[in-house]
Formats: sequence, C-alpha cells, structure tokens
Amino acid sequence: MSSMNFAIPLHVLSVVIWVGGMFFAHMALRPAAVETLEPSLRLRLWKGVFARFFPWVWVSILLILASGFWMIFSVYGGMGGLALHVHLMFGMGLTMMLVFFYIYFVPYAALKNAVATEDWPVGGQALAGIRRLVTFNLVLGMLTVIVSVGGIYWNLGALME
Repeated sequence: MSSMNFAIPLHVLSVVIWVGGMFFAHMALRPAAVETLEPSLRLRLWKGVFARFFPWVWVSILLILASGFWMIFSVYGGMGGLALHVHLMFGMGLTMMLVFFYIYFVPYAALKNAVATEDWPVGGQALAGIRRLVTFNLVLGMLTVIVSVGGIYWNLGALME
C-alpha cells in the first residue's frame, strides 16, 4: 500500500474540516445568529464557537503542512518536481494560514477580551474584523480547492509561455 493512500486523504480531510467549517459558519450560522440573537448573546455565541472550532483549525493546519511537505519531499522529490497548480495550491494555502494566525492572535483575542469585560462595541468590531477575514479565507479556500482538484486537467504551463 502506497503511503500516498494515507497522505492524500489526511490532507483533503483536513482541508474539508477547515474550509467546510468556514462555509458553515459564514453561510448558515452567522445569518441565523444575526436574525435571532441580540448583540451580546451573539458575541458570546461566537466566542464559544471559535473556542471549539479554532483548535480543529490548528490541527488541520498541522496535518495539511505535515502531509503536504511529506508528499512534496518524499513523493515528488522537492519543490522542483511539482506542477504549477500544486505551487499555486501551496501558496494559497500558506496565505490562508497566515490570515488565520492573524485572526487568532489579533481580532479573536480582542473578541475574547471584549466578551470577558462585556465591552460589546469593541466585541462587535472584533467580530466584524473576523468576519471579513474569514470571508477572504473562505473564498481563497474554495479557489484553492478548485486549483488543486482541477489543476491536474489544466495546461497551466501553456498559459505561462
């Protein structure tokens, strides 16, 4: 059995957890929370949601990086052996990770502090910042999935000539 039989599903499952979680939160949970909860309850809800979701994102990032680097260096012989669409996927994924790190350490930290001190205007600003960045990461994540899955069928090298 090839170790790729383990690495690719682990890689894809980690992406599904992260991007799927963002899709659910942005497209389903957020509108329902806005419709049904007053701001203070909504901010408490999001603090709790993020406290449960973000550890999964951290694990997903670690597994994406571990499986991705393993495939790059053990299967493809390094970065030079990768197709253009894989380089694009790698760059887009790293960008998403950097955005998440910022979300976690800046606006999420502000949201947690605002909820703890019941400073609802500051919490609302922090949540709005998280929403904008998650929207960016969600779009980038969906584009990354398109590039990674569809890229094998594209002749991207011809576009570069």
